[in-house]
Amino acid sequence: MSKLLMFMSVGIALMACQETISKNPAEDKNQQTTKPKFKQALVTDIYTADPSAHVFNNKIYIYPSHDVETDIKPNHHGDHFAMRDYKVLSMDSINSEVITHPTALDINDIPWAGRQLWAPDAAEKNGQYYLYFPARDKQDIFRLGVAKSDKPEGPFVAEPNPMPGSYSIDPSVYKDSDNTYYLYFGGIWGGQLQNWQNGKFEAEFSYPADKEPALMPKVAKLAGNMLEMAEKPRDVMLLDESGEPITQGDNHRRFFEAAWVHKYKGTYYFSYSTGDTHKIAYATGSSPYGPFTYQGVVLEPVIGWTNHHSIMEYQGKWYLFYHDSSLSKGQTHLRSVKMAEIKYDAQGKIQAITDFVEN
Repeated sequence: MSKLLMFMSVGIALMACQETISKNPAEDKNQQTTKPKFKQALVTDIYTADPSAHVFNNKIYIYPSHDVETDIKPNHHGDHFAMRDYKVLSMDSINSEVITHPTALDINDIPWAGRQLWAPDAAEKNGQYYLYFPARDKQDIFRLGVAKSDKPEGPFVAEPNPMPGSYSIDPSVYKDSDNTYYLYFGGIWGGQLQNWQNGKFEAEFSYPADKEPALMPKVAKLAGNMLEMAEKPRDVMLLDESGEPITQGDNHRRFFEAAWVHKYKGTYYFSYSTGDTHKIAYATGSSPYGPFTYQGVVLEPVIGWTNHHSIMEYQGKWYLFYHDSSLSKGQTHLRSVKMAEIKYDAQGKIQAITDFVEN
């Protein structure tokens, strides 16, 4: 526990140091467009983060968080990430203008939600679009919600209650080649995954010891209606090169948040944020359930404390969508979505991205 508290203290100090004065980009309720450039902010009229990118109807849709100004001081619970709504971004092609659509979902239109609309994802089935999102409920416990729309950009209508049996944060949905949908989720510290170690929310908890297996992300197959899980969530096992579970003290490789799955040449890639070491790492396996064996880093630390991403294929090339805080001059709760092309070597290893262009 002493090592974990040290990590928390360092993280809070880093966040505080990164807080500098910056004006919020001008917002407009009308649709906005801007021309994208690799490794630069896709939009500058609003702050955006945690991008989940998909191709629907041959167009690119990005489902980000919508960062906002706040007077809340940074803390390891993430209270200063005070997002209240979602806006969808879209592009006709990878080099076309980026459209910022009107509000897709507002927290005031989610009956069960109390605060903090964090990182979302989306999926399509039979012409219906589903937005998956986390929010704290009226008891301040994170749950996962679902909202529906007949258009990928929304607006979305939220279900009146959270997904049964859901908890923690960062939902992401992977559609496999057999049309099975899998829901991944989880995040420690402010994401509350550590509070659910015994199958129910417990305000008092202890993290595993440094040499014990780390807390793992969760996965469950989605039901046919896309509104609930078809099975009890299970651990996504992340293994080291010896086949042993990555340990809690191995914070350069252990899971923190931001689960994402894609498949390349028949292999499943599970990528995620390491949190307090600020990397996007990845592991590979032969099943969407895992286990996944650690392979390396997709994205090195960026400007700002958090690192969150998605990986998408478009017209035979692969792209990483991510965020940083360069537009806000380092304010870690005011981030901007960017993109870069990623490449694989002959063995299927992702070539890590380390160079960035600041705005």
